Amino acid sequence: PGDQEAGELGLAAVPGRQAAFRQALEAAVHYARAVGCPRIHVMAGRVPLGTERAAVAGEMETTFIENLRYAADLLSQEDMIGLLEPINNRITDPRYYLNTPHQAAAILEKVGRPNLKLQLDLFHCQIMDGNLSRNLEMYFPLIGHIQIAQVPGRHEPDSPGELNFPYIFELLESLGYTGYVGCEYAPKGDTLEGLGWLRSYWESRGLQHGGTSKAAK
Repeated sequence: PGDQEAGELGLAAVPGRQAAFRQALEAAVHYARAVGCPRIHVMAGRVPLGTERAAVAGEMETTFIENLRYAADLLSQEDMIGLLEPINNRITDPRYYLNTPHQAAAILEKVGRPNLKLQLDLFHCQIMDGNLSRNLEMYFPLIGHIQIAQVPGRHEPDSPGELNFPYIFELLESLGYTGYVGCEYAPKGDTLEGLGWLRSYWESRGLQHGGTSKAAK
């Protein structure tokens, strides 16, 4: 994330911070290797204070592409995947550079490395673009990780909000998604109590707690 006390939230697209980005990436790889995590979120960063997004967009994209190619080469040596996550700039972070799946997909195409993927957080995607079913289908070949939170409160999937998560989970299964779904939300209360939605979902699918089939037992 860079120097968060100085207002940074990632370095990969920030001009002039290339050396710090490479140092941070090497540290992230060290930690990922230690815990056996094959995926690293390569955070784009914020539009620098005092500048207009449109005025620096080209330079930031050039920096991002350069850093992503460096990251892809380093991560390939470790058999790891780099992830790009669009973060909405309407509610969460007005200055974050990477905001939509479309923007991320265009950058991934320009970088052209198979070990860089899209980290699609459905909370951010809904706020920026909606159209989740079609977006999941369109960008599915690029997706390396999914994250969820209800909109707009960013709480548990069964909290009041806009998204029908049982439908979304079934859509992910029908598309053949086999990766993890990250619970990128703030629990309303106790974390374990807040996982009641998952137990209910398993039961609705004829599964026992833990996702194993009752029939298999």
